[in-house]
Amino acid sequence: MGNANFLKCVILGCLFILAGCAGNKAPEVSAEVPAESSVSPALKGIEEPAGEKHFFWKVSDENSSVWVLGSVHFADSTFYPLDSVIETAFVASEELAVEINLNDDSTSNEVSSKMMQDGLLPAGVSLNSVLPRNVWNSLDSLCAAWNFPVMALQRLRPWFAATTLSAVAIQRAGIQAEYGIDVVLMDRAATDGKAIVGLETAEDQVSALSGTGKDSDESQSDSAGVYYLKTTLREIAGLDSMVAQMMRAWKTGNDSLLRVVMNAEFCDEKSGNCEGDSESEKKMKADLEERIYTSRNAKMAGSIAQFLEEDRNVFVVIGAAHLALDEDNVIELLRRKGFRIQRF
Repeated sequence: MGNANFLKCVILGCLFILAGCAGNKAPEVSAEVPAESSVSPALKGIEEPAGEKHFFWKVSDENSSVWVLGSVHFADSTFYPLDSVIETAFVASEELAVEINLNDDSTSNEVSSKMMQDGLLPAGVSLNSVLPRNVWNSLDSLCAAWNFPVMALQRLRPWFAATTLSAVAIQRAGIQAEYGIDVVLMDRAATDGKAIVGLETAEDQVSALSGTGKDSDESQSDSAGVYYLKTTLREIAGLDSMVAQMMRAWKTGNDSLLRVVMNAEFCDEKSGNCEGDSESEKKMKADLEERIYTSRNAKMAGSIAQFLEEDRNVFVVIGAAHLALDEDNVIELLRRKGFRIQRF
């Protein structure tokens, strides 16, 4: 997958739980034509795809089809209305499948409970005592610049602090969870009386993010959390450009641009060190990619295959990163299973 980093994963929707933290009531969306996003000079050579194209696929077997849409979980009003080909497929569907059904109160409460259970440090331990001094100083300086109380993060494990920091950074960039594709479509599905199916459990989502689980080691989890808190802090400096480029990639269905943005490397300005320099960081990155992508992609592809086997009329919405970034993405896994794939 390359250097797909934590903050980028959140924006594209590798994990959906952040949308629930901001509330899941979809706003009224305008039909204004999106303005052309600014693009950094390094990415101006990326060609737009020929013809109109989306992160949207039809997956079929001999007698049934399932629609699969790649989502961004943080967006703005310029993403709406969705293209007519997406709208038509959604209206005709009988069920909506999402990564996790946060419209269900019990699921939403379970996610919140699990995050608090796995995301708080033990009594008497504070975040500044867990983080390397340079990381804490960077975090403290950023919070001061944002006028955000760093003390609000003191009880959080590094991964949860990174999650919180990402949510704040994204909202400061002007995109919101309530405009996320999943959130808007879940609200519409509930209004239209469509069944909403969750592909994952609260345990699946939180464990993928936190690195906790039955056989997990807390110290290793915290070390990995420090790693992606560091990379999140690096990425925030270029957030505005990154968001504009990701929005452009999604709106134009531009795989090449999406991959370039996701694989961009962020370096520490003072030290010049880039993520993944050390062997331990390379291992942490590989473990994170396994949790967030590889294992979850396989499970999602299996669920879609089962929908087809059962001849169910389902519209599936999962993070675009699961559909377009590497050779083990959900679409490629379904192709290997022998299903017919069409992109729209």
